[in-house]
Amino acid sequence: MSVDGYLEAFRRQGRIVVVGASLAGLRAAETLRDEGFTGTLTMIGDETHEPYDRPPLSKQVLLGKVPPDHTDLPRRRPVDAEWRLGVAATGLDLAAKRVQLSDGDCVEYDRLLITTGVRARPWPRELEAELDGVFVLRTRDDARRLHHRLKAGPRGVLVIGAGFTGSEIASACRERGLSVTVAERGAAPLVGALGGVVGEVAAELHRSHGVDLRCGVQVTGLEGDAAGRVRTAHFSDGTAVEAEVVVVALGATRNTEWLADSGLGAGPRGIACDAGCRAFDVRGIVTDDVFVAGDVARSPHPLFGYQFLSLEHWGNAVAQAEIAAHNMVSASASADRRPHLWMPSFWSAQFGVNIKSVGVPPMADQIIVTQGSLAEHRFTAAYGHQGRVIAAVTFDQAKWLDFYEGEIERAAPFPPEFPTVDRRPEGMQPVPAGFPDPSLPSHGPTVTLSGHSPTDRRITFTPRRA
Repeated sequence: MSVDGYLEAFRRQGRIVVVGASLAGLRAAETLRDEGFTGTLTMIGDETHEPYDRPPLSKQVLLGKVPPDHTDLPRRRPVDAEWRLGVAATGLDLAAKRVQLSDGDCVEYDRLLITTGVRARPWPRELEAELDGVFVLRTRDDARRLHHRLKAGPRGVLVIGAGFTGSEIASACRERGLSVTVAERGAAPLVGALGGVVGEVAAELHRSHGVDLRCGVQVTGLEGDAAGRVRTAHFSDGTAVEAEVVVVALGATRNTEWLADSGLGAGPRGIACDAGCRAFDVRGIVTDDVFVAGDVARSPHPLFGYQFLSLEHWGNAVAQAEIAAHNMVSASASADRRPHLWMPSFWSAQFGVNIKSVGVPPMADQIIVTQGSLAEHRFTAAYGHQGRVIAAVTFDQAKWLDFYEGEIERAAPFPPEFPTVDRRPEGMQPVPAGFPDPSLPSHGPTVTLSGHSPTDRRITFTPRRA
């Protein structure tokens, strides 16, 4: 059979399995049908819920503005799939093209898409993590339980970790009028994601809104009462705080353990894939029937030195899923296959401020404020690396992001020079961006630089967000 004949038969009668029934999985399934795939489509997900939106969980849901059950993702079209929900994938046989499931069943495929994402990192001491009142926030069920407890008006809330999710939770608690302590082992909130200069602004936001922010400390233990309810948290500086609710926001873990013996280039940093979303095997050879998309993927980006980037971005999950789906139903050697070259971008709403970024801030060594004022918590800042603009962040000035996205794409020189733009004195000269040593623990980045090797499995701490 010719290549064209095989592809046409595959489009009509092939079997595609998607492991990971969330945002990326759903958008990929819709794209497959839009691209003319009429074969068998199986969606496998470890949660019992159909795909739902996660960003509202730490914002509108905790504030009671949106019920947890009203976060379903809108369907762009029917996908006509077999949904295997509440059943996790436990193994992958590449040779037999078969996915093993937790219920003992197996699902065979012609092509496979992995969109398993990440899960919240739990409190490391199991007995303390099981105390009543200790929460993580990643899933709809997590949000439902935490919202119920916050609505009851606990006397004190402790948030462990001041990355984006931890900061958004603290903001929601203060908006509810709750007493909140935030413990961050880094020098400032968001320091791993946006650097020390912007981190200091984030710290001012916390404190000006009544948060008891404690940086440079670690929680050394959680103490419960006789009934098994959390009551006290002890810190590394010898202090303690009483709390009826503790939210652990220590980042996330990529869901790759089920692939440990599969032969794919999968590990703690994610699953390595090429720009066309095809997964690498452990020898560094690209596969042609296994694709990856979303938070779990590591792919090279030409704008950032072809380093493998792991992106925990809503928009990236959608864009990469669409590229992966298109390439899955295109011929292997076809010029019709597309690269995934999405510009990293992220947004957060906390303490009444809209924070947005483009590019890869943690790659920077310098920062310059180009519009607005740090003191007023309303500004635009550009990040530089080796003499070029590689990222930008705005606090309530999102109108500038499109401009800086263009600067990043054309590798514009840093610092940028625009004499007609109104600059405040503080933004006249670049200063060190203040990112912590990646080997030191802090929380917050939405982009992780993971080197150039697609099969690097070394376990090193990289700052993350929940």
